[in-house]
Amino acid sequence: MMSLSHIRRLEAESIHIIREVVAETRHPVMLYSIGKDSAVMLHLALKAFYPARLPFPLLHVDTRWKFREMYAFREEMVKRHDLDLRVHINPEGVAQNINPFTHGSSVHTDVMKTQGLKQALNHYGFDAAFGGARRDEEKSRAKERVFSFRNGQHRWDPKNQRPELWRLYNARLNPGESIRVFPLSNWTELDIWQYIALENIPIVPLYFAKPRPVVKRHGSLIMVDDDRMPLEPGEKPELKSVRFRTLGCYPLTGAVESNATTLNDIIQEMLLARTSERQGRVIDHDASASMEKKKQEGYF
Repeated sequence: MMSLSHIRRLEAESIHIIREVVAETRHPVMLYSIGKDSAVMLHLALKAFYPARLPFPLLHVDTRWKFREMYAFREEMVKRHDLDLRVHINPEGVAQNINPFTHGSSVHTDVMKTQGLKQALNHYGFDAAFGGARRDEEKSRAKERVFSFRNGQHRWDPKNQRPELWRLYNARLNPGESIRVFPLSNWTELDIWQYIALENIPIVPLYFAKPRPVVKRHGSLIMVDDDRMPLEPGEKPELKSVRFRTLGCYPLTGAVESNATTLNDIIQEMLLARTSERQGRVIDHDASASMEKKKQEGYF
């Protein structure tokens, strides 16, 4: 009997989860944030149903503040794989011109991401949504199940989760419920990078180091990605060799100084890393237990 490597076992588990959801739910969707975890999740889904077209659409909840390279990469992937991509931007947030600078990270995230996601799920009637979250990213994610049930208001109750014994998943929905499903729950950041290298998966170039214009603000290196970013008194962008371990809205995503220009360089960097990949995400530092609170309110 052939034994699978660690990475191939993770791959097989994720493909099993994706197929299980398609078999057991009525109208699934895959959330697509354009980052490395989304890239791996999309690759696994394409493998799961190859050579057929994906049997579900992708959904990008667009805050209008992603890096320009992320938007270009998104369009490239849609074209390359003939994807059915739905893009939703919270119209109420647009009307109020909600943005990270004027309204702050907490309000911006709630309106443009959490409320926007709930609007899109309700509009299309999706009953299951794949997300690329992993347990090693953040403590509230560590205790969330692979199949995470949400009530009619998309709220998560961490004290009311279904058991998942021997990797058996119960996808039965009570009236009004929906599921967030995390096929990458058991992967680590290093697993993700090793799989990207093994499968030669395309990723946004922002993950590789190169000189980029940044300012140091509140302890983070923020890349000046377009002319919408107001500079504070005394700030002057300087070129530094940086890359990103995680990608989100550019004003809320800190870069790390690095010379890693290849996948092997990045994997070597990961082997020596002693900090969380999300240390650069401003939204994680809004308040104590902020991620768990966001998830209880409907964040993905």
